[in-house]
Amino acid sequence: MNKKIFRSSVAVALVVLLSSIALIIGILFQYFENQLQSELESEASYIAYAVEKQGLDYINNFSNSNKRITLISPDGDVIADTSANESELGNHADRQEVIDALKNGKGTSIRYSNTLAEKTVYYAMKMDDGNILRVSTTQYTVAAIIMSLIQPILIVFVVAVVLSFVLSQKISKSIIKPINELDLDNPSNNEPYDELAPLLQKISRQKKTIEKQIKEAEYRQEEFRLITENMKEGFIVVDTQMNLLTYNRSALKLLGINKDKPDDILTAGNDDLICVISKALGGNREKSDLVINDNDYSLIANPVSEDNKIIGAVILIIDVTESVKREQLRREFTSNVSHELKTPLTSISGFAEIMKNGGTPDAVVTDFSTSIYDEAQRLISLVNDIIKISELDEKNVQAESEDVDLYELSADIISRLKPVADKRNISFNLIGESTVVAGTEKILDEMIYNLCDNAIKYNVDNGTVDVILSESNHHIKLTVRDTGIGIPQSEQERIFERFYRVDKSHSKSIGGTGLGLSIVKHAAIYHNAEIKVKSELDKGTSITVMFNK
Repeated sequence: MNKKIFRSSVAVALVVLLSSIALIIGILFQYFENQLQSELESEASYIAYAVEKQGLDYINNFSNSNKRITLISPDGDVIADTSANESELGNHADRQEVIDALKNGKGTSIRYSNTLAEKTVYYAMKMDDGNILRVSTTQYTVAAIIMSLIQPILIVFVVAVVLSFVLSQKISKSIIKPINELDLDNPSNNEPYDELAPLLQKISRQKKTIEKQIKEAEYRQEEFRLITENMKEGFIVVDTQMNLLTYNRSALKLLGINKDKPDDILTAGNDDLICVISKALGGNREKSDLVINDNDYSLIANPVSEDNKIIGAVILIIDVTESVKREQLRREFTSNVSHELKTPLTSISGFAEIMKNGGTPDAVVTDFSTSIYDEAQRLISLVNDIIKISELDEKNVQAESEDVDLYELSADIISRLKPVADKRNISFNLIGESTVVAGTEKILDEMIYNLCDNAIKYNVDNGTVDVILSESNHHIKLTVRDTGIGIPQSEQERIFERFYRVDKSHSKSIGGTGLGLSIVKHAAIYHNAEIKVKSELDKGTSITVMFNK
């Protein structure tokens, strides 16, 4: 805009300058031409009067004048001339000024030279004696005048151009300056030109609209960020060129990507993820499973369309590790329960079938009955343990929370298990003092009983079982420590699984249902307690339950 104003100002100044020069020269030339005509007419009158009084000799006084005087007879012959010999001049009867003078008493004409640089102005008047007196003089033409004045005109032109440039630049800057200094953050506070008022009002309205839209967009973006960032599921959005547009922290965490290198999501070489995204960008909803670092994930990719054109894809990464493990545990549990039930039921069925056929001696029937009873008790124990775990899973225990003295409860359990421990000469030690926790006595009894029962089963003959109670500022600890066979480090995380046994070769001779430690785990969860295990092979095991105060 500044350049445009500058160029326009200079152009206008130059056009005005040239037009003014041309107009002034034209007006002055016309003025001088009229002035010259008046002078010729006045001089012709004076000379005519003088010639009539003094004769032709008066004309000779003008031989050195810049004006030419010619006396012509009525028939056109030259009588006298101040610039040439009369005999050498032809008849002037055909001259326009002579014709007009003879007819009207006076006449004028202008004749140009061959070069058009000069012109001759003639004025003729009819004298009283009938002769024609003609006065003439030369005058430069406009072109000749301009050529003679070319230097001063050029000087004026250059000065005018320089002034035009300087002034135009200043004027354009002064015009543009208020516009450049407009406060567009507050359009209504500007008043540079009245003509800009409608524009500024429109800008003000648009600014308010844009600010409102930006606030709404920021709100939506923040809302979207809060939703996605608090999702446990991974969230990824890509464009059609598979460039990463947005993601959440869960996506980085689930895929094991460094948060400082989010682009690694698509460049980490995960073929399954790339394949799912490619199919989604092809317009298909795709679902696939993914395993990373022993964790199971479900990938769901959906194409994003606009005006029936695919513009990207949205990918959800769902951690299904827990559900997969639950399903695996459920299958294992079903298999283990089936196995545990099948063995005693097979024995009971076999014994019953033999007795059904008859002829069995009374002593054998008694042995069979004892075996049937033992297997039935084992079944009842197994079913009872399964019911207990189910109740703890569902937190469906019908008992109110109460203050339970773990020391007294442990002493009672030790007294109940002492006959079993005495058979293998295993001694019990109860260490500590009265310690009270808030909980369900029935569940706590099951927990401590199973810990002590396991400490006996997996102990060595003449071994020791210590039940230790301690208290700190924040926790109450119950520790059951034995001097038994110990648990390998690789299996310590699995001992709380249902039906899992460390020493499978001796599981039948040891007895039990394989659900004891699983009941302990669920009982601890029920009481919001934490379990810690320390064990070494052939040196014993220590299991600690930490209750919050």
